[in-house]
Amino acid sequence: MAKTTRARYTLEFKEEAIRLVSGGQRVATVAKTLGLAEQTLHNWLKASESGALKGAVAPKVSAEQMEISRLRTDLACVKMERDFLKKAIAGLRSACGWRNGPRYDGQRRGAAVWFLEA
Repeated sequence: MAKTTRARYTLEFKEEAIRLVSGGQRVATVAKTLGLAEQTLHNWLKASESGALKGAVAPKVSAEQMEISRLRTDLACVKMERDFLKKAIAGLRSACGWRNGPRYDGQRRGAAVWFLEA
């Protein structure tokens, strides 16, 4: 059986939902608009009246974790570009009838020399 994760709502979101109900809208209407169960909104209203309304706490992220996340994103982008270029070269080889594709033949007079084999 697949596990479902519980939705976490910020304190601002909960307060806005409570403000809409306090402003005169019906609980059922606000719940349907925000995609909530009516009972959830009723629970938030009770918690707000008693002063116990709390929001989801975001975990603290260190600078190293942020850097790791950024580097993973960059790596995924570079892999995607690499795969795109591999597919483009393969398509070019088949379209032109190249068996081995371009072949690098070293440096001559400061410029890379490439040979195409047909």
